[in-house]
Amino acid sequence: MPLSEHEQRLLDQLEQQLHAEDPKFANALASDPVRSLSTRHIVIGVLVLIVGILVLLGGVAVSQNTVAAGIVVGVLGFLIMGAGVYFATSRPKFTSQPTPGVKTASKQKSGFMNNLEERWEERRREQ
Repeated sequence: MPLSEHEQRLLDQLEQQLHAEDPKFANALASDPVRSLSTRHIVIGVLVLIVGILVLLGGVAVSQNTVAAGIVVGVLGFLIMGAGVYFATSRPKFTSQPTPGVKTASKQKSGFMNNLEERWEERRREQ
């Protein structure tokens, strides 16, 4: 059910107050699909993590012959695993210049609500 005009005005006022009082926090809460986690980052990060596990296991195998080399290879594997997790959870870097045809965050919010309302109305009409 879409929001009434009064509820929408209250929501807009609350949002404006939040942006006025703490813009950094408001921007952190804003859902920006461009800055969300990338599937490519997750897949590459998981692959690097698996390579790190294999290197760590290789360090364990090497440590049976020479302990010092096994420790070095094990630590290297652990660092590779950490890099994989970091890369998988990091967000892609984008330029701050707006791309043509892409709406700004403030326009997306109102457009987002409008799109949801339109979809809701379409579903109600189809039933």
